[in-house]
Amino acid sequence: MVDVLLGLQWGDEGKGKIVDYFAGKYDIIARFQGGPNAGHTLYVNNQKVVLHTIPSGVFHNNTLNLIGNGVVLDPVTFKKECEKVAALGIDLKKNLFIAEKTHIIVPTHRALDKASELSKGQEKIGSTLKGIGPAYMDKTGRNGLRVGDVLKADFETAYGKLKTKHLQLLANYDFTEDITEWEKEFFEAVAFLKEMNIVSGEYWLNGYLKEGKKVLAEGAQGSMLDVDFGTYPFVTSSNTISAGVCTGLGIAPKWIEEVIGVTKAYCTRVGGGPFPTELEDETGETLRQAGNEFGATTGRPRRCGWIDLVALDYTCMLSGVTQLVMTKSDVLDAFDQVNACVAYEINGQQTREMPFQLNGLSIKPVLEHFPGWTEATAKSSAYSALPAEMKKFLSFVESYLNVPVQYVSNGPGRDQILEK
Repeated sequence: MVDVLLGLQWGDEGKGKIVDYFAGKYDIIARFQGGPNAGHTLYVNNQKVVLHTIPSGVFHNNTLNLIGNGVVLDPVTFKKECEKVAALGIDLKKNLFIAEKTHIIVPTHRALDKASELSKGQEKIGSTLKGIGPAYMDKTGRNGLRVGDVLKADFETAYGKLKTKHLQLLANYDFTEDITEWEKEFFEAVAFLKEMNIVSGEYWLNGYLKEGKKVLAEGAQGSMLDVDFGTYPFVTSSNTISAGVCTGLGIAPKWIEEVIGVTKAYCTRVGGGPFPTELEDETGETLRQAGNEFGATTGRPRRCGWIDLVALDYTCMLSGVTQLVMTKSDVLDAFDQVNACVAYEINGQQTREMPFQLNGLSIKPVLEHFPGWTEATAKSSAYSALPAEMKKFLSFVESYLNVPVQYVSNGPGRDQILEK
């Protein structure tokens, strides 16, 4: 069986910690999409670790980890990440596997990403400049290189052809950066990648499923960044909803059972794009500081706002979410009043449905108000011990979404998760 764990907002929901919490219950953790723009933060022996490509179950001794074919992998970032994980005593040769059909990010992908974003000026989409978009474009354009290609004798020739194509595209931009050092690092990282466990991901995973193994599929980014259903064009380049699990790992829908959705108790977003509940005032700054809302990958300050139940209802519907995990509930301790968006007002009309395109619309969030709580939720040792006001807020969220809030994360610690 396969359970799916994914973010329901614009990313940064705290998925890394939640996957780490659940990992001990599963035999395999598998990343099914995204690239090194992911920043899954874990705390291991009180040490902060940010994973960008490696699945978040890597610190569990009896858990295998798969980087699926739906991921795009930057060998340079991957090598550095592996070295950091290995320094913590983890033998990646034993518990990490890479699907041979996983596409590779090459240096000129990064150059194209940077050149394209710079050319957009005020209309830039907030790319992390990791080369992810151009890599996915080559994948769908049938030009890409895959992890299995690094094992071929003619890999450098194939790389040269792709580089030539990219340089022709770069000639259309005012981009003069020297990528010689990027290439040196790249080929050193490719040599490192060749020594890892490269497998036929679909056969590898289906073989374990037939043996009755339990798999947790780990998503990256958030559902509102899905390339088809997110706030287009301010989206990522992959399918971040549960449907992406099947194509990103090579498994049939029949294997999927639980879909665990992760949401913050409020909303954040990094980079450009519409954000109906954004607070561009002192309240938003209080949320940012209380929640330490700065990107794990980029360090950029995140935009902050109240929880958006219209968007959450939409993403729960798209992925068939069966249970919710609410993270950073303790951040709301800082407020005398907590708000939740229950509808959008557009041109004087209220709706609970997601419009065709949020971008360019004047949206007024319709807010439901809840009294704050005087007790610090971080001190609660059980779900039942949460403040009554907090439980009322949670009950409203459950009722609106018709999905149970099964877990509440009330702090950054690995043990700060309360099960209902």
